[in-house]
Amino acid sequence: METRYRRILDAVLASANRARRFVSCVGCGSQLRRGEWACIRCLETACNDYLRTPDVPEASTVRTGYDPSLFERMAAIEPTSFWFRGRNKVILSALDRWFPDARSFLEVGCGTGYVLSAIVGARRNLEAVGAELFPEGLRVARRRLKGVPLVQMDARSLNVDGAFDVVGAFDVLEHIDHDEDALRSMLKALRPGGGLVATVPQHRWLWSQADEFAGHARRYKRRELTRRMLGAGFELLWTTSFVTLLLPVVTTSRLVASQHSYSLEREFGLPRQIDWLCERTLDLERAALSRGVSVPVGGSLLVVAQRPHVAAE
Repeated sequence: METRYRRILDAVLASANRARRFVSCVGCGSQLRRGEWACIRCLETACNDYLRTPDVPEASTVRTGYDPSLFERMAAIEPTSFWFRGRNKVILSALDRWFPDARSFLEVGCGTGYVLSAIVGARRNLEAVGAELFPEGLRVARRRLKGVPLVQMDARSLNVDGAFDVVGAFDVLEHIDHDEDALRSMLKALRPGGGLVATVPQHRWLWSQADEFAGHARRYKRRELTRRMLGAGFELLWTTSFVTLLLPVVTTSRLVASQHSYSLEREFGLPRQIDWLCERTLDLERAALSRGVSVPVGGSLLVVAQRPHVAAE
């Protein structure tokens, strides 16, 4: 961790201080008060250090639909799959287009750290923080995110009011039963005028064993997601589908896969040449999206929104 993260972590610790509670380092158990922005013991021993905010529920008691044993498997699959690489490029393109001057960023549900590591690599001056409910995910993310603060947080109660320029949630909302609570919490974490970039799986008719395996509570209709974001208090800036050109392939693949028991490795373990071709196809989509094109159908949905500068009456 570097001193430039002090302001962001102080926001976490200040929230705990207002609640007269401690923030603790799960790596070594040390309790941190406001003004103590990092655990020196963990930094010196390079153990799996991250902070735990007050009142974080045990992950096993929260309906998130995600099996924490998948983090290690996902970490191995992500770099080898066009889908994860392509999604990273779409996310980076959206950040560059809509929030080029952002200085601070919080990823909610950072999981293995695959997306956040790409963002940190592309935006060297961005003060980034990763938040995740499951400690299993944070331990995997620590291997990818050297020097980036990681915090165990519940998406529904982030406790960092007005601390960030941008919040990201990438294929997270569909795991949460009460996604409206998470959206309201993300809104509060943003400074006035700050932005949200989120991705979710789209189209209920694409529901398959893959969604059940991943623990999804839903796939979204565009109107459904935008209505919930407006209800949480966001102003919408841009919405588009992606994985559009490959939608016939995805649909066919889901139909074929329904004849067999689901396998994570089989779904994402495409032959190298096919994987390369799929990534080039997503690159074509991204080139159009980077110019502001909004596509109505696709396997995934991307939304960019903003916290209003002035609160609604």
